[in-house]
Amino acid sequence: MKRLLLWGVIILLMIVALLWWRENRTYNGPVQHVKASEEQISRGQYLVRAADCEACHTGPGRAPFSGGVALDTPFGTIYGTNITPDPDAGIGRWTSDDFYSAITKGVTPSGRHLYPAMPYTSYKEITRKDADDIYAFLMTRSAVTQPAPENQLSFPYNQRMALIGWNMLFLNSAPIKPASIGASEQWLRGQYLSNALGHCGECHSPRGILGQVNQDKPMQGGTLGRILAPDITPEGLSQRGWTPESLSQFIGYGITPQTSAFADMHTVINLSTRYLNNDDKKAMASYLMGDHPPTATQYQAGQGNENGRLIYLNQCAGCHSRDGEGKPHVAVAMKDNSTLRLTDANNLIVSILDGLPAQDFPNGESMQAMPGFAERLSDNDITALVNYLRVTWGGQPENVTETQVKALRQSGENK
Repeated sequence: MKRLLLWGVIILLMIVALLWWRENRTYNGPVQHVKASEEQISRGQYLVRAADCEACHTGPGRAPFSGGVALDTPFGTIYGTNITPDPDAGIGRWTSDDFYSAITKGVTPSGRHLYPAMPYTSYKEITRKDADDIYAFLMTRSAVTQPAPENQLSFPYNQRMALIGWNMLFLNSAPIKPASIGASEQWLRGQYLSNALGHCGECHSPRGILGQVNQDKPMQGGTLGRILAPDITPEGLSQRGWTPESLSQFIGYGITPQTSAFADMHTVINLSTRYLNNDDKKAMASYLMGDHPPTATQYQAGQGNENGRLIYLNQCAGCHSRDGEGKPHVAVAMKDNSTLRLTDANNLIVSILDGLPAQDFPNGESMQAMPGFAERLSDNDITALVNYLRVTWGGQPENVTETQVKALRQSGENK
């Protein structure tokens, strides 16, 4: 019995050693030289933008697609990799088959598993033709000999072999569950753009304890650090006043009467969806709101608390206007503001505490920087202000507590 146990331990250790070697070995396949037509390269560039590759693969101060973007996760920091044609730092030794396997299965040519921060659980639905065109575009860019920084993950999350089990649990061939109802050609195109290329559900869906997307609640809202990705189902969007037309405008330009894009969504607009053609913008809006979109809800204006009103007039009205109309190229309107109409006040509280940077948008639009008020206003003041804004211009109940504000203030100070 002891001998059998010993042999079992030895075999287990050998398997672990083999898996560790496979996850950490250097791949020395032949350098690939790709030739592609201008048409394929142009199409590949469009698809790279639709798939939002640059957001994760072009770090600050680095060459395009050379990696280095820090992705903060509950398990540690993961860095976007170099996907230029460099044979050692990038993907220059990968064939088109290797590339397709990596983006749809999360496995590199050496057998190394990619962390699902690279959204292969969504990219699994990318067609082979589109994958080949993306590959052709990337492999005809300038090679950059600059490795991405090492991931900062603690044990056991730094052991990639564990992803074998993770994939067995959460990666399958089942289609991604639709977030709306439809069957039109436009809806189907929008489904592909939103679920596969745009991988919207990676941010806008809740996740489980192991970081997996909850496929039973597609697009029903997710957590991105201090900012919540809101519910973008037809019901969630219509409740906040969105229509297919205004949503299509937002996808293309990042700014509408309801709001302007901020935080990670501004990056998505700036690097990805602004480049979509008009038909594809409309297709995404059609999918997100469904072939038969619900009527946009009109909010019921209320009378906010007096303390919050005075704080608004003293601190906010200079930019957002006394009556909440906002100012072009300065600050968004408060009236019918999508963020004020969110059931969860998290994003409004964080915006007031932290402020927002100055942001540019297509067609010469812009918004000035909004200062943070964490040092200027107390928790009690911010609570009064948030409740005033939500009741007056969001049609929400006055239910934000000082405890919520305090918790978000402390989480920001601990970053």
